[in-house]
Amino acid sequence: MQHDASRLTICVALSMLSAIAVAGGSVGQSPQSVYPKAAPLSEYLIKDRDAEIALARSAAPSAISGEATILVLGLHGYVPAVKGKNGFVCMVDRSWSAQFDFPEFWNPKLRGPVCLNPQAARSILPITYKRTELALAGQSKSQIIEGLKAAVASKQIPPLEPGAMCYMMSKQGYLNDSVGHWMPHLMFYMPIKAEWGADLPGSPVMLNPQFQNGPEKLNVFMVPVGKWSDGSPAPVA
Repeated sequence: MQHDASRLTICVALSMLSAIAVAGGSVGQSPQSVYPKAAPLSEYLIKDRDAEIALARSAAPSAISGEATILVLGLHGYVPAVKGKNGFVCMVDRSWSAQFDFPEFWNPKLRGPVCLNPQAARSILPITYKRTELALAGQSKSQIIEGLKAAVASKQIPPLEPGAMCYMMSKQGYLNDSVGHWMPHLMFYMPIKAEWGADLPGSPVMLNPQFQNGPEKLNVFMVPVGKWSDGSPAPVA
């Protein structure tokens, strides 16, 4: 019973995300939008640089994040704060990394600590850089989409590398107003046609719609894990 209840909690959280595409309608500002436009830049920034570094490191166990490159958000985009040694890159995603019909696309409270492996750092991180560049330049969602289309067409965004994945195991994250830090999980980036049995009854794999309907066209599969990055136990599906 406890196992089923945990799974139900996770599914409710993901249903909220998956239902956005149905409830949100067009990419423009829909009646369901809780945050219809960007907040002032200052609300997306973390004033304490050391606090942002620590939050970024909390995405993965210290054996990984302790040797990773750390990025922090500046006035014009993400900049290196710590040079790493293992090829991983840890950072704190902001709301514009979400799918475009997410009602909290402009929520300045969102903080998503993530630690990308080397393959994802080379092929997924450029997407984050471009989205952030366009968002901080004051572009609307529609303009960001067009900017991404142009970046994909001109090969500014490289092809997905096999094996790209990331850690999201932070207790301190804030992924949306409904689920807070949610639960620790791993994410695997795959071609859009990849089939992992996501969301089927009994499957531990869940589909994140983050890039499905955007110009990037990727599948993102999420797999919950039983511990936070600090090693303490967490609820599992």
